[in-house]
Amino acid sequence: MRRFASVDEFTAAKGEHLGYSPWRTVEQKQIDLFAEATDDRQWIHVDPERAAKEGPFGSTIAHGFLTLSLVSALVPEIFQIEGLSMAVNVGLNRVRFPAPVRVDSRIRGGAELVDIKNSPAGRLATIKVTVEVEGERRAACVAETLSLFVP
Repeated sequence: MRRFASVDEFTAAKGEHLGYSPWRTVEQKQIDLFAEATDDRQWIHVDPERAAKEGPFGSTIAHGFLTLSLVSALVPEIFQIEGLSMAVNVGLNRVRFPAPVRVDSRIRGGAELVDIKNSPAGRLATIKVTVEVEGERRAACVAETLSLFVP
């Protein structure tokens, strides 16, 4: 994990790749819980037998939005900024899901500080987060996130 002593030190990293999170496994239980929470119970996600027989991926896959939601867990494993009173998720500029996350795949996040600007409340950072699947050529998710860091 990369640690920054202040938001000023973080700002100086503009344009840099900030590192990677540890690998984590996406299990069927997690997919099922996400389906339950979002009422998205499409069989490609929640029916392992049918997905193995009829689906294009040979198994169930995680929802794209599940993969995206894991960005909020992966980023704090990549870097930390000391001395903040809070960090707020402001939104997203762009999100793509180039490849699926098959059940029991291992994923990790990588982050790049694309831009950071002063705002009345603190610093507004644009961070490109790429969610990789172990052993796959294409990323599962590429998201340009907006975060407000308040000293």
